[in-house]
Amino acid sequence: MNGRVDYLVTEEEINLFRGPSGLGFNIVGGTDQQYVSNDTGIYVSRIKEDGAAAQDGRLQEGDKILSVNGQDLKNLLHQDAVDLFRNAGYAVSLKVQHRVQVQNGPLGHRGEGEPSGIPVAMLLVPLFAVAMAAAWAIMRYRQRL
Repeated sequence: MNGRVDYLVTEEEINLFRGPSGLGFNIVGGTDQQYVSNDTGIYVSRIKEDGAAAQDGRLQEGDKILSVNGQDLKNLLHQDAVDLFRNAGYAVSLKVQHRVQVQNGPLGHRGEGEPSGIPVAMLLVPLFAVAMAAAWAIMRYRQRL
């Protein structure tokens, strides 16, 4: 429980069918224009509204595209990657890496009835114990009068 931000990385195969506006997303990256420091990968920069990717719903901005129709996208110039997408055909298979932020520690998800991420029971149990101790002390004090 250190408040550190971690990432959960998953891979998924997404099959899209080219529509009137293409596959419906833009890309960034490549060996000549790194989008992520020390990573020459190809990333989704924008999902076009009503495009094939938006209608499918699985591809997200920031996803890393690992391959197109089985062809690896490692060590490609940006324009070579663009050409690969343009020439991929009508049915396109993408191997995609999703990176989801996972937060550990006290800064995590706050559920209903959990102020500051602390469960209600953790607040009520000590409060109840203090109230019981105070009631016991008052009863003992009254007995002595």
